Amino acid sequence: MWALRRASLQLKNRGLSSRTIRISCAKPEIERFYSENHSERNIRVRPSKTLTPTLLNHENSYYTSSSSTNPPMKIHAFCSGTEAKSKDQEDDSEEDAFSELESPSQKAPSLEESDDDLLSELDLSEGGTIDDDDMPNELEIYESETNATGKIKSSRKIPNSAMAEAIIASPHLPIHEAVEKWIKEGNEVTQDQISLTMGCFRKSRMFKKALQFSEWLESTGRFIPSVRNYASRVDLIAKVRGVHKAEEYIQYVPDSYRGESVYCTLLANFVAARDVKKSEDLFHKMKNLFPLTPFSCNLLLLLYQRVNKNNITQVLTVMENENVKPNHFTYHILIDTKGQLGDIPGMEQVAELMKKSSDRPRGPHLKTQLTLARHYASNKLPDKSEAILKEIEGGDLIKNRWTARFLLPAYGLLGKADEVRRVWRVCGPDPFFAESLAAIYAFGLVGLVEEAEGAFRKLEEGMKKPSLKHFIALLKVYTDHKMVDKGKDLVERMAESKCYVGPRTWDALVRLYVGSSEVERADSILEKAGRLRKKQKKPLPGSYLAVLDVYASRGDVPNAEKIFRWMKQAGYPAAVKSYKSLLYAYINGKVPAYGFHERLKGDNVVPSKALSSLVARSDLLRKSPLEELLD
Repeated sequence: MWALRRASLQLKNRGLSSRTIRISCAKPEIERFYSENHSERNIRVRPSKTLTPTLLNHENSYYTSSSSTNPPMKIHAFCSGTEAKSKDQEDDSEEDAFSELESPSQKAPSLEESDDDLLSELDLSEGGTIDDDDMPNELEIYESETNATGKIKSSRKIPNSAMAEAIIASPHLPIHEAVEKWIKEGNEVTQDQISLTMGCFRKSRMFKKALQFSEWLESTGRFIPSVRNYASRVDLIAKVRGVHKAEEYIQYVPDSYRGESVYCTLLANFVAARDVKKSEDLFHKMKNLFPLTPFSCNLLLLLYQRVNKNNITQVLTVMENENVKPNHFTYHILIDTKGQLGDIPGMEQVAELMKKSSDRPRGPHLKTQLTLARHYASNKLPDKSEAILKEIEGGDLIKNRWTARFLLPAYGLLGKADEVRRVWRVCGPDPFFAESLAAIYAFGLVGLVEEAEGAFRKLEEGMKKPSLKHFIALLKVYTDHKMVDKGKDLVERMAESKCYVGPRTWDALVRLYVGSSEVERADSILEKAGRLRKKQKKPLPGSYLAVLDVYASRGDVPNAEKIFRWMKQAGYPAAVKSYKSLLYAYINGKVPAYGFHERLKGDNVVPSKALSSLVARSDLLRKSPLEELLD
């Protein structure tokens, strides 16, 4: 791989957290994976003579020296058989209302899906990038794939379950009573029926019912012990009751079934929660239990891409040392990382390596093509971006209509209003839900608000009830264009439609009120949502940051500290972005900031140059001991 690692981005001087893993490296050079300026600290490496020179030599490359005091540790693998979530279910679950805006998709649940399909269950960002401090919904996914003929390769479909329909039709009955009633009607509980029922619950994201059903199976002796079934139970507990409850449950799994999949299911949920400490503790516990696999490395890459990009190179080094071959999702993560950092030549080089790999003989995955197009667009290379989109389109959009839902937001990001209109016309008078969602988003991007509204109305005219995803997409259009009155009217319609209220809804409302300078109302939403903690849900970090930024601009230190505290209480680790906003509150309010060096150290936050500069500026506001005495 090891052109891949050597083609990776060079790390700029950036320190690692106190829990950074020290890995035995086969090369005295750690490539730079981050483009921001950071304070200098060192990574321990152990030189070896086995590697060839790097493919990409940046002028600012450097050699690291040993400074870590942590014991060496290798990272071992954990694979998971957890089902992937479905997004083709057009219901009012709002959890993915924004995640589909970037690339509307379909997935089917299966315990036997590939590892990147499992990761799709962890998909947590409206923006489609895996940045350090964005929304939690950030794990980029491979959501659809094309076969050799260019048609979309659909995931395994799950037939309808009569038992699931009976349970759902009796919402006021406990699960056990609903099932017993169904049995008394002459139906039989077979293993096939059990599998179908569980699959339907997962596909519909009815995780609480799925967990209750699993517990009923166990109480009636119908639960078949297996690694796969215990892994599924761990995943459901993590989703319904929290990842720490899932960690406790693993202790009760019999040793013979406490295998790789069970532990890695827990790891995947730790990654989704950005719990670095727990993830690394799990690595320490399992480091000698299982062989390293691409899936476990991909989980690590995703985690470090979100919390500490420096460690990406270390994971690649371990993969090389352990002879773990990268798969297409590994390439995708690196392509996306390079694109985020604006290293277009490096991004293209990894894409070429991907084409040459036996894992993807047909070239980049559709999701990777869209990622390449997005990064070309954001880096002012519209021609290259449009060329990829034309390749996806295949020369016949009518024949390849399945691409419309992907092309609409992509052309929107390019600002191509005419192309958005052209693709939308192909969808005809009766568009699919995913196409309508993509059109609302795309028209909003190119500033055609009325046409975004038209796409929304077309659903209603077609006798289809718009889902919460469509409501939130249109609300985002209004928010982006500061159309507050229309946004408030739409919120009233959402209430009349009895839309499910959760993190994405809260986020849309917070941003609407922030955009209308009603930060106190946005603050109130965060406070109420934070108290609810309904079904383990909590406001998105981006919601907190939106309000924190307003208080920072006002120099309102007490309220800024309050929002900062709420974020930590919600379980989001302090990070560079939140600390920068907090420091701006002190600077704009001309309030001396004491103890920030200690606070950063206590939160394991390694300051970037920009953050260090803010700390220095805040230090200038401090009064001398004499001035404090006189005050």
